[in-house]
Amino acid sequence: MNSNTTTGAKNRNIRIIGVGEEGAAGLTAESLNLIQEADVLVGGERLLQFFPAFVGEKIVIKSSLNDLVVKIKALQDSHNIVVLASGDPLFYGIAGYFARKLGPDQLDIRPNLSSLQLAFAKLGESWHDAVLESVHGRPLKGLAQRIDGKAKVALLTDEHNSPAAIGAYLQQFGMTEYDAYVAENLGAADERARHYTLDELAAAECSPLNVVILLRRKDAPAPRKGFGFADEEFHQRKPEKGLITKREVRAFSLSELKLGEDSIVWDIGAGSGSVAVECTRLAPRGQVFAIEKNEGDLVNIEANRVKFRTDFTVLHAKAPAGLDELPDPDAVFIGGSGGELAQLIALCASRLRPEGRLVVNAATIETLHDSMKAMRDAGMDASVTLLQTARSKPILNMTRFDGLNPIYVITGQVIAVDEAEAVNGAE
Repeated sequence: MNSNTTTGAKNRNIRIIGVGEEGAAGLTAESLNLIQEADVLVGGERLLQFFPAFVGEKIVIKSSLNDLVVKIKALQDSHNIVVLASGDPLFYGIAGYFARKLGPDQLDIRPNLSSLQLAFAKLGESWHDAVLESVHGRPLKGLAQRIDGKAKVALLTDEHNSPAAIGAYLQQFGMTEYDAYVAENLGAADERARHYTLDELAAAECSPLNVVILLRRKDAPAPRKGFGFADEEFHQRKPEKGLITKREVRAFSLSELKLGEDSIVWDIGAGSGSVAVECTRLAPRGQVFAIEKNEGDLVNIEANRVKFRTDFTVLHAKAPAGLDELPDPDAVFIGGSGGELAQLIALCASRLRPEGRLVVNAATIETLHDSMKAMRDAGMDASVTLLQTARSKPILNMTRFDGLNPIYVITGQVIAVDEAEAVNGAE
């Protein structure tokens, strides 16, 4: 808790007080006194209704938090301000935003019990080991890879991303090893908590104020681990197999992309989608876009997206078409270009974010040459690795090696401005 070390009218701390569903009855005497003595009471309509006897100015929190902060800052020196927040104001709450905008030293934060604390208490489960996710005001997109294999997951919801919507979403990815526990209106007179199977959850009608807890059954198959999955695990074009970045090349290419947890990735010429799958698992909080021109391959990409529980975006387009609509990437993988390689590399280089990387797989020396030239023409530092690998194959009661096609892995990175100037000066 922050404390106000100043006296007088200047630099008054803004009090942020957490309120539960029981309203004023759940607050300490000290918090009630702070509210009573405030000149300005700020909060959502539902929380302000808990204090009908308040006689000062009331400010209702609506859509623009930035405008609200400006108004509060203007009043701070001359008014005692109390902001009402739901539960713990620092748990996906408004206090974090205020601290970033005004500074933590300007705040006096008094938390209440969070909805998750109350939900796990009702369930009788510890929650220090739970994975916490919020889809309150956020898309469900990407949730699958973030929670896949996790034993205990807690979700904050909203009226659109309801328990039923979450159940249907998990069913889409075959995540039926989860059972659910939904706690509604926690702390209120109409509080309710129930267990659901995933099928039941998809059809459930719940109060808008709820918390969803997902519990992975102990008899569920072991979750998929690691990366560089076997080629045979992926759906591929039949009878013409092979439209896939081979495991050994894929693993090395992924290492060259140097993905972070929240990286934005373009997989151009996605084929079966194997690289997009792996990138999504390595960047579970990022965004991955698989771009593929052949309509027949989209079925396999979608099947792999679901099988590996990787909620990436699939685009049916021949790059560079469609790329203008995508966010700038941290990494780009080009597995196929349809003859527009130089143009594509130039475009990707111009869109890459700082320290972004571009990786091209090439099976011919002509593509190697064109890739290296295009990267250097685009102001990139280019390097190449030749991968020559072989896999064991039985022959009678012995083993021999079956060689795979040699593949050139070309990696480009945009040279930083100061580094480029140093290079030019040296030349």
